[in-house]
Amino acid sequence: MLLLCIAAGTMAESKVLAITGGMEQSGITQPMMKESDVSMQDLAEKKVALTFDDGPNAKYTEGLLEGLKERGVQATFFLLGHQVEKSPEIVKKMHEDGHLIGNHSYEHVNLSSLSDEAAMVQVDKTNEAIYQVTGEFPEYIRPPFGCWKSNLDYKTTMIEVLWNVDPLDWKTDNTDAVVQKVLKEVEENDIILLHDASESSVNAAFRIIDTLKKEGFVFVTVDEILFD
Repeated sequence: MLLLCIAAGTMAESKVLAITGGMEQSGITQPMMKESDVSMQDLAEKKVALTFDDGPNAKYTEGLLEGLKERGVQATFFLLGHQVEKSPEIVKKMHEDGHLIGNHSYEHVNLSSLSDEAAMVQVDKTNEAIYQVTGEFPEYIRPPFGCWKSNLDYKTTMIEVLWNVDPLDWKTDNTDAVVQKVLKEVEENDIILLHDASESSVNAAFRIIDTLKKEGFVFVTVDEILFD
C-alpha cells in the first residue's frame, strides 16, 4: 500500500508540475534578446526545491539551518507535531530565517490507514503546534509515505506536496551515495526529498547545494515550484 501511495503521489506531483509549467509559458510574448541575455535568463529560471522531512531534530537541524543561511538558501521543512513541541526554538529560528514550514502529521503515521477523525487530529495538532511557535498556520502538507486521504480535501484547505527525487537518505549514512543519486536524477523544477535527522543527510544537502549552484540552479521553496 505504501509503495502504491508513493507511486501514485509522485505521478500526481509530476502532473501538477507539468501543468504549472505550461501555464507559465502560455500567452507570453518574449522580447527579442541577444544570445547572452537568453543564457542568463535560463540560468535565473533553473529552479529546484530542497525539502526536509521529520524534523525538527534537536541534534542536526540547527547545523543545517546555519549551513543554509551561509549559502543563502531557503528550503521547505515538513515538520512532525510532536517534534515541534520538543524543539520550539529551532522552529522559531527556521521561521525567522524565511524557510517555508509545512505539516508532516503529528506522529509520522499513514494517514490513509486512519479514520477521518483520527487523520484530522494528526493534521490539526501539528498545525496548532506550528502556529503556537510561528503565529502562522501552515498551508502545505506532505503526508507520511505519500499517503493522503483525498476526502480530507473537503475538511482542510491544505495543499499536498510530494516529491520528484528521493535518494532514500534515511536508509544510509553514505553521504556520497545520497549526493550522487540526487545529482544523477535532478532536473529543473524538481522537488528533492531529504531528512534533517542525521549528519550524513545534512552533509549531503550542503554538497548538493554547492554542486547544483555551480550548475546554475536556484534554490526556492516549494510554493515557487508549484505556483510561480
